[in-house]
Amino acid sequence: MNKAQLVEAIADKVGGRQQAAEAVDAVLDAIVRAVVSGDRVSVTGFGSFEKVDRPARYARNPQTGERVRVKKTSVPRFRAGQGFKDLVSGTKKLPRGGEVAVKKAPKGSLTGGVTVKKAVAKKAAAKKAAAKKVTAKKAAVKKTVAKKAAAKKTTAKKAAAKKTTAKKATAKKAAAKKATAKKAPAKKATTRKTTAKRTASR
Repeated sequence: MNKAQLVEAIADKVGGRQQAAEAVDAVLDAIVRAVVSGDRVSVTGFGSFEKVDRPARYARNPQTGERVRVKKTSVPRFRAGQGFKDLVSGTKKLPRGGEVAVKKAPKGSLTGGVTVKKAVAKKAAAKKAAAKKVTAKKAAVKKTVAKKAAAKKTTAKKAAAKKTTAKKATAKKAAAKKATAKKAPAKKATTRKTTAKRTASR
């Protein structure tokens, strides 16, 4: 039985295929997240899922027979419950389709600290944190763009100021040249008059 067949098997009991698919996904996701975080997921009469650490060891490559060092790792482990074992071994008979094969959890055992609730809460917190990070990144990008735009404006203003200063300096030089040019003919005329007077007096 694969996942699709499992969904089909419970579709009638939970009110439709969509609801069944969502239920299966939610249960599997909760189990995986709990085991990854180091929690033990125990289902009465069915079994328990847990994370087990394997120490570093030596193994043999099946193709070459060479001895290989395997690093320390963690693996998931499932241990079947006694009720499940009894049903598989044939010690107990499997109930007919409409009955519950696995014992129901005793009253009060599902209150407080349920792993599924923890997993859902963690998932919601992770989504919020991711949304905050995205918002912060967008704000940072906007600030950077604004700073660059401000820097460009400042550079443009400085360039305009330099051009204005250069134009003023050029205008002053031109005015100074004109003034010098006007004075030169006047000096020449004065010199000529003085020379003519001296000649006349002789």
